[in-house]
Amino acid sequence: MKPFHKIEKNADCNNDLLDKLLQVTGLKNDAALSKALDVAPPVISKLRHGRLAMGATIVIRAHEVSGLSIKEIKQILIGDAA
Repeated sequence: MKPFHKIEKNADCNNDLLDKLLQVTGLKNDAALSKALDVAPPVISKLRHGRLAMGATIVIRAHEVSGLSIKEIKQILIGDAA
């Protein structure tokens, strides 16, 4: 598995993770997700469009909010989710 800092910006994998977070948390949309992750809504938009890499702070918040393990999150981000 790739080291976390070597994961490149990838809109598809970011979208997979954001969609999984919406599903697991039961949130309705990206605006609600941005509040849950404590980030501004434009951050979610930049992640979805591949203009921003998924940073460690957001990954940790995603783990705290969703209960997904860091390993599960990392697998989604590298496109290795089963």
